[in-house]
Amino acid sequence: MFIFILRRLWAGLLTLFVVISLTFFMMRLMPGGPFDNERKLPAAIEKNLLARYKLDGTLWEQYSGYIRDVARGDLRLSTKYRNRSVNEIIGQTLPVSLTLGATAFLLALATGITLGSLAAVGHKTWVDRTSMLLAVLSISIPNFVIAPLAILFFALKWTILPVAGWDSPAHLVMPSICLALPFSAYIARLTRNSMLDVINQDYIRTARAKGLGEARVIVKHALKVALLPVVSFSGPLAANLLTGSLVIEEIFKVPGVGAFFVNGVLNRDLFMVGGVVILYSTLLIVFNLAVDVLYPFLDRRIQLT
Repeated sequence: MFIFILRRLWAGLLTLFVVISLTFFMMRLMPGGPFDNERKLPAAIEKNLLARYKLDGTLWEQYSGYIRDVARGDLRLSTKYRNRSVNEIIGQTLPVSLTLGATAFLLALATGITLGSLAAVGHKTWVDRTSMLLAVLSISIPNFVIAPLAILFFALKWTILPVAGWDSPAHLVMPSICLALPFSAYIARLTRNSMLDVINQDYIRTARAKGLGEARVIVKHALKVALLPVVSFSGPLAANLLTGSLVIEEIFKVPGVGAFFVNGVLNRDLFMVGGVVILYSTLLIVFNLAVDVLYPFLDRRIQLT
């Protein structure tokens, strides 16, 4: 396993290098620049700005300098948010996105696995049909519809929860639920389909024949193997949720990473976009590796080579 992890880490570093390079060149080759506006800047001022943000020189010189800075952990200054470094912005906003994303991730896993397991055990009963109906509704209705409805009822009509902001644990409830809903539906469907396949296997029938209770058969023998597709899905899902959601963060005024990334693209903020891409790619590589390492613990038939 140790050799497998080393190989995957090396491949992950190469992948990260390619992603950083592609992001840099695509942003630099886009029409316009970070200092373009309605009034053209004087040549001397524009030259000083380009020098300050290390955007002078040839494209190769800019690229090689950027790679060296990233290797040292310096993501440079944001060209949109003047006098603020990308490290500083991510350091301030990432804990917010991590809190929201981790809560939504755990909520999606708990809800999805529970509903999917109940639907599989009660296959072709009202439990199965109700669970899958809720899953289809959660997938079909987008976040930008669910979130305003949640605000309308829970915040404005019943005044149970605050409308928006990030000042107390109560502000976390509605954003995390709205963010988790569609993903919990995907997990429920994956769990149900996988569980239906597993509970028809020979070793499950053998466990039942030995006199084990149904609950023990499902939880101890079937669930671990049935969770393999869910584990595969949870790696990219975790990276996606932990780096923020633009729609949810904007509706509930959550000061996370998502809005900075989108504004960075719109304003040609090369280093802001690059920093968030590096963050997302790193999380994606790490969580996919964690998923691969988990496989043998869930199914002993799987060997890492």
